[in-house]
Amino acid sequence: MLKTCTFKHGTVTFSDTGKGRVVVLLHGFLGSHQIWEQTIANLSKSYRVIAIDLPGHGGTESFGYIHTMELQAKCVKAVMDHLRLKKYVIVGHSMGGYAGLAFADLFPENLKGLCLYHSTAYADTDEKKHDRKRSIRVVKANPGIYVREAIRNLFATKNTKYLSREISFAQKIASKTTKRGIIAALEGMIARPNRDIILGMVHYPVMMVIGAHDNILPYQQLLDQSELISQKHVLFLEHDGHMGFLESPRQSNQALRKFLRACYKS
Repeated sequence: MLKTCTFKHGTVTFSDTGKGRVVVLLHGFLGSHQIWEQTIANLSKSYRVIAIDLPGHGGTESFGYIHTMELQAKCVKAVMDHLRLKKYVIVGHSMGGYAGLAFADLFPENLKGLCLYHSTAYADTDEKKHDRKRSIRVVKANPGIYVREAIRNLFATKNTKYLSREISFAQKIASKTTKRGIIAALEGMIARPNRDIILGMVHYPVMMVIGAHDNILPYQQLLDQSELISQKHVLFLEHDGHMGFLESPRQSNQALRKFLRACYKS
């Protein structure tokens, strides 16, 4: 069920499906709550699933020229406070994982677990910051071309000919993201700090989903990063890229369910 609430004099859109213990799904860059369609259908049989459109994405408004991860975390908190929910697990894909880590930093008392779904606790390297700045220039000139290529690159290159429907699905969602929203998100990702220290400090379970053929994040770096986690859960998808919930939905959902059980057991 689609709902809205107010944040910073603007509107945030989110879906609220199922009953029970709460899972919060945060989409990645150029996504929306709709990208989690299969995940919501699976998890909502056992959990209450809140999928939020982050600032400048989906039906949620933009809030300035830069959407920092801290601002995105506060947006998530506004939704959860609106629903009067106190304890939950956050599952963040890519940029949604960065927002999830910012949430863990700002509001640790609310979390029962955190899943970094093709995401990292490290800040951008200088090279990555340069790439994002170049992307901003491309978006200003031709956002359509940028979006199509950016989405295609999220899938394992070797699988793209088999995943045309999934790629089209993701591109359709991404095409609805405004130029302002795209640029504000890119600026926010450039500005984010290292938060790897959080992985070693928290007492709740943390899961990392890692794709062996991820064009965005080197898998070995993520595997090394997972060693920082005390209660770690790792799903290594040997055939997938950066979109495991679309590339291998059954395997991904099974692992996510196992992780959620551990979060609510601890």
